[in-house]
Amino acid sequence: MSLVRRATTEDAEEVLRLRQVMIDALPDGDGSAAWHTEALPSLRGKLAEADGDFAAFVVDHPDRPGALAALVVGTVDYRIGKAANPHGLAGYVFSVATDPDARRRGYARACMDELLAWFRERGAGQVMLTASPEAEPLYVSLGFVHKPDPTMILKL
Repeated sequence: MSLVRRATTEDAEEVLRLRQVMIDALPDGDGSAAWHTEALPSLRGKLAEADGDFAAFVVDHPDRPGALAALVVGTVDYRIGKAANPHGLAGYVFSVATDPDARRRGYARACMDELLAWFRERGAGQVMLTASPEAEPLYVSLGFVHKPDPTMILKL
């Protein structure tokens, strides 16, 4: 049985908490969670759409009931097709975060595997993300490669 599950509306506050963990790790992160209250209704709406273009995959925290240990979030977007992706469906990965006390256990990788499977099921021809230096080895090990700009891409 997989540790990874699809996030539900009940996970929304924890999803925002882990997103804040990710934001706080960025050079321009401001540490303010004041936006969470405003973001919560929209996030709950997106998490409720089982067949929508948005998905979050999570791992429950093994030591803290009700908390999440890891999170990945992605969307599928339509962009006019091209030779490398004729149907024009592209996945975008964002908000990859692991609780600081749950790192180095393979949770982010397991969540990424589920998200990549979800992208494939929806017919995405490519997946893009922006990688932090700390996370880049994970993405490279999954097959992502650098483009000329900071975006990385994985051909599915």
